[in-house]
Amino acid sequence: MLNLIPGVEGYMYPNEIELQWSVLIVLYPYITGLVAGAFILASLERVFKVEAVKPTYRLALLTALAFMLVAPLPLQLHLGHPERSFEMYLTPHRSSAMAMFGFVYLWYLMIVLLMEIWLDYRKEIVGWAESSTGVRKWIYRILTLGSRNVSPAALRVDDKVGYFVTLIGIPSAFLLHGYVGFIFGSVKANPWWSSPLMPVVFIFSAMVSGIAAVLLLYMLTSKLRKMTIDMRCVDTIARYLLYAFIIDFSLEMLDLVHRIYEADESLRALDFMVHTKLYFSQVILQIFVGTLVPIALLGLTQVWKFAEGARKSIYAAAGLLTLVGIFAMRWNVVIGGQLFSKSFLGFTSYKMEFATREGLLPGVALMVLPFVILWVLVKLLPPWPKTA
Repeated sequence: MLNLIPGVEGYMYPNEIELQWSVLIVLYPYITGLVAGAFILASLERVFKVEAVKPTYRLALLTALAFMLVAPLPLQLHLGHPERSFEMYLTPHRSSAMAMFGFVYLWYLMIVLLMEIWLDYRKEIVGWAESSTGVRKWIYRILTLGSRNVSPAALRVDDKVGYFVTLIGIPSAFLLHGYVGFIFGSVKANPWWSSPLMPVVFIFSAMVSGIAAVLLLYMLTSKLRKMTIDMRCVDTIARYLLYAFIIDFSLEMLDLVHRIYEADESLRALDFMVHTKLYFSQVILQIFVGTLVPIALLGLTQVWKFAEGARKSIYAAAGLLTLVGIFAMRWNVVIGGQLFSKSFLGFTSYKMEFATREGLLPGVALMVLPFVILWVLVKLLPPWPKTA
């Protein structure tokens, strides 16, 4: 179909004109990436003994839980019959990567996140169950799960089990988001996705986004509570963010160089997309604004001795730009991979609607929901050191 349909250029197969995956599928890997990255940051203190990031340990865990609870919702809204999703638990299909997501999700949520948070808070939960009144008292009593023993011996067992859970949680976090990259990378029919580096790129971009999100949340909550920001903590987080960002960007550039060197029949079509339909989202937002600028800002703080106020502003700007850049990367992968025909002779376009099931409004609501859940979790399980 040559220039007969608005938004279509060249020749497109009929089933390629309308995109099957929308902004909701963009949010799915973005949200799961925040989960994995936040948990990796929490593991720095628990497993790798990076004491400087301890003020963000519990906040990172609660952040991961809040976003984890929302992670499957984009997929549920995308399904025509979301109630059928429960069938994958009753009739598991081991050869389907999409079907196995439910088991990966339950493992990470039930075994890793919830267990680690419960073990870490158990002593405080028992104390709150005895000192609280009204509805909160009953909530904390339920959360004790009947375990009221807070003797030193019991707490030592909690610490050992919690350490083990965090230890297995690290590869689980890599599995959670690496599997998302695997889904895209295993689609051999699409050269935009078909890359063995796709799962690795997704993992490191997840680390980058999660670390940046917790950094911003820690600075914001400290300011709202009128508490002093631990500069040793944010300096250390920013340093790890820089390291992860450099590795992530290097892998993306390696993938790009490999595609250019390979120069198969799809390169011409992909090159056209990068210079036209994806120029703003990939070149401007993802590479320049969302990658090079944050790396430069974070790198400057390692070279020059800025004052505390200047470092806070730089970290806030770098964190915000990082989140924008990672979202742009998810957009370019999901949406960009559907904009060209399998014949490489045509291109379509994506117009996001507003109040439909897969429009802008549900997307914004899904991004706001984790912060609402996090606010409730923080009220119920304060992560601040003074209440520990």
